[in-house]
Amino acid sequence: MKREIIKIDEELCNGCGECVKGCPEGALQVIDGKARLVNEAFCDGLGACIGDCPLDAITIEEREAEPYDEKAVVERMVEQGENVLKAHLEHLKEHGQNQLLKEALQHLEELEVESPLSSDEPTTACGCPSSEPSQWEMKSQEGEIGKIPSQLRQWPVQLHLVPIEAPYFKDAELVIVADCVPFAYPNFHTDFLKGKGLIIGCPKLDDAQKYVEKLTEIFKSNDIKNITIAHMEVPCCFGLVQIVKRALDASGKDIPVKDVTVTIRGETK
Repeated sequence: MKREIIKIDEELCNGCGECVKGCPEGALQVIDGKARLVNEAFCDGLGACIGDCPLDAITIEEREAEPYDEKAVVERMVEQGENVLKAHLEHLKEHGQNQLLKEALQHLEELEVESPLSSDEPTTACGCPSSEPSQWEMKSQEGEIGKIPSQLRQWPVQLHLVPIEAPYFKDAELVIVADCVPFAYPNFHTDFLKGKGLIIGCPKLDDAQKYVEKLTEIFKSNDIKNITIAHMEVPCCFGLVQIVKRALDASGKDIPVKDVTVTIRGETK
C-alpha cells in the first residue's frame, strides 16, 4: 500500500542511536553504523523519531510500504515490558491516533494484558503543551469605540493541532477557513467566527490527504450542526472545498455546508 513512512538520509546519519530510543514500536536499529528501518510494519509514519535526531537525518515520505500492523506492535511491546508498552500507547494518544489506540487496547484485552495507560491521563493533539485543548465562554466586551472584540473561544485552531474530539466541536456550528481569509476579510470575527468552532488550514501548502483524514475523524466523532467553508478567490484555495467534501463523504455524515469565497480585496462573493 502507499502510505507515509520515515526516510533516513544515510549521508547525514552518524549512527548515534537517539532515534532508536525515540521509536517505542521498535522499527529502527543501528546497523553498520547507520540507523535503519528494519521493519516497515512497525513504523506508523507519525515521525516521533524525527525530533530525537540531532542531525535532521530523518524525514517523512509517501511511498509503497508494508501496511502498519498495530497488533504485531502491541505484541512486541508486551514482550518488552510495561514501560515500553506505556510509551507506545502514550505515543498514539499524543498524536491523536484514536483508532489505533482503540485497536491496541482491544488487542491487549484479547491477550488478557492490563493496559498501563491511565484513562484519566491528559492528552494533547501532538504532545505540545501549546496545543492543549481549551475553551472559554465569551463575555460581554465593552471596549474602546470602534474596537472589535475577539470572538475566538477555543484553542488550538490549526487543523493539524486540533484534537479529534473537543468540547468546542460538540453540537457546533463549525467554520473551516483557509488561513489567508482572516487577513483579507476585516470583519472575520463578527461575520464568520461569532459563536462558532474554528478550524484553519492551507489547502495549497499543507498535506491535503492528511487534512481529509483528520476532518473525516472529526466529522465521525462529533455531532456538528453545520459547516461554513471560507476560502480565498485564488484557484489553489478552492481545494479546501474539495477537502471538506471528501471528508464528509468518507465520514458518512450529512452535514449542511455553506461555501463562501473571499476576494483579495476583502469582499465576499
